[in-house]
Amino acid sequence: MSGPVVRVLSGLAVAGAAHAAVNARLLRRAPADPPAVARPVTVVVPVRDEEAAVGGCLSAVLASRGVPDLRVVVVDDGSTDGTAAVVRGIGDPRVRLLTAPPPPDGWLGKPHACWVGAQTADDGVLVFVDADVRLAPGALAAAAWLLDAHGLDLVSPWPRPVAVSAAERLVQPLSPWLWLTTLPLRAAERSPRPSLTAANGQFLALTRRGYLRARGHAAVRDQVVEDVALARAVKRAGGRAVPAAGADLATCRMYDGWTAMRGGYGKSLWSSVGGSPAAGLGAAAVLTAVGVVPALAALGGSRAGLAGYLAGVAGRAVSAAVTGSRVWPDALAHPVSLLALDVLLAGSVRGHRRGTLTWRGRAVG
Repeated sequence: MSGPVVRVLSGLAVAGAAHAAVNARLLRRAPADPPAVARPVTVVVPVRDEEAAVGGCLSAVLASRGVPDLRVVVVDDGSTDGTAAVVRGIGDPRVRLLTAPPPPDGWLGKPHACWVGAQTADDGVLVFVDADVRLAPGALAAAAWLLDAHGLDLVSPWPRPVAVSAAERLVQPLSPWLWLTTLPLRAAERSPRPSLTAANGQFLALTRRGYLRARGHAAVRDQVVEDVALARAVKRAGGRAVPAAGADLATCRMYDGWTAMRGGYGKSLWSSVGGSPAAGLGAAAVLTAVGVVPALAALGGSRAGLAGYLAGVAGRAVSAAVTGSRVWPDALAHPVSLLALDVLLAGSVRGHRRGTLTWRGRAVG
């Protein structure tokens, strides 16, 4: 790789790290002890074969502080294991179990389950939580505070990613790193452009009025990455939607190892980068060029390459510190992380083109 190209790519890496540092200061945060929520809070938990996870999720939700009017709706989306029995065994009157009918034509399973649950909510705060998420006691009150304090219609407090295996530690922190590096948070918050947003369906909080104005999950019924699509629908409807600091509010271990990640990311990565092979390969090429080429040049003695590599490490470290991931030594392997993401993306695009993508026994994409 020629010297001028390495210098340009290293410059982009430096700019990305600087932008991540600015965003780290601008990221919306809730106070450590938010005030009690004065209106109803309905938590919708869509589940499909979550026997092992749903009990812990519900225990954490029910331990919430500062939510005197709490309703929890668990929507069973065709489970074939003991998920429903676990929910019934909770024995708390605040918990309601619904069985979703099969998704209608044109609907994917999770958006449909979320839509079914949302129909039960009264006017107030509507929260969607995945079964593998563990909320802190003040998380719901904090999410409601963020909505009110900043005039938001949707807030996405980003859970701290729990990464145990080496593969998880390489890949899981990349999602928050990507939007911290590329999304201008304050401009995105003010802008009506739907493309300027980020969201994580593991933990989403909305005003019910904003949700209905955007037509909720009915507007994203066929979207594999329904969380980002919902945030964009909120913005199209004139609302405001932003990610927020959530490392102290929730944790989530999405996948337990490479095999699980390959299946999970496989179903969605093709869509999250634009839904076409060209868009996916183009995004991967840019990420790889900026994050990997300077590191390779540094191995050959390039000072510019070393600067670019260290900038990539710094940006990753900033993102990890803000979002609760392990900082060291994981940030040093940032180029390897991007290469691992390339492998997952290639598999996802290939599966989409062949029509072989499935998740929990259903075809997707």
